[in-house]
Amino acid sequence: MIAFIDTHGGTHGVEPICKVLRIAPSTYHAHVAKRRDPAKLSARARQDAALKIEVRRVFDQNFSVYGVRKVWRQLKREGFDVARCTVSRLMRDMGLRGVIRGKSVRTTISDTAAPCPLDHVNRQFKASRPNVLWLSDFTYGAPRPTVGEAYDWNAKEKGGLKKK
Repeated sequence: MIAFIDTHGGTHGVEPICKVLRIAPSTYHAHVAKRRDPAKLSARARQDAALKIEVRRVFDQNFSVYGVRKVWRQLKREGFDVARCTVSRLMRDMGLRGVIRGKSVRTTISDTAAPCPLDHVNRQFKASRPNVLWLSDFTYGAPRPTVGEAYDWNAKEKGGLKKK
């Protein structure tokens, strides 16, 4: 909003734009004053500005692979008294992420060119008697890549999921 008011304030005036955006003009003027004079920033904002430079330096010096924990430990070794959660917040704000070891788990590799399977029951999950309508479920499980289960629909309606 501040950027919008900066852009269009000369044409339409600050107060009318603030009235339409439903923010107090004093809020806009306070932000402009902080931008012009960094001494008016809060202590946390001033500390964050100084720490962001150091976090970026440590991150870049270590080939952009350090995560929050290693950047925090390096800053502690260099004598900066900073909390780990502060380093985490600053790295998140700057878009910095460390390299994660290993491969990511891909549970499904779908073939978009393949046709979808036919719906043999037309979404009518009703069975007149047992052993007429069977359903299957393939779910990703941690110990094994896929766990397949088949259910008798009629048994499900009666309350218990009977695995067959």
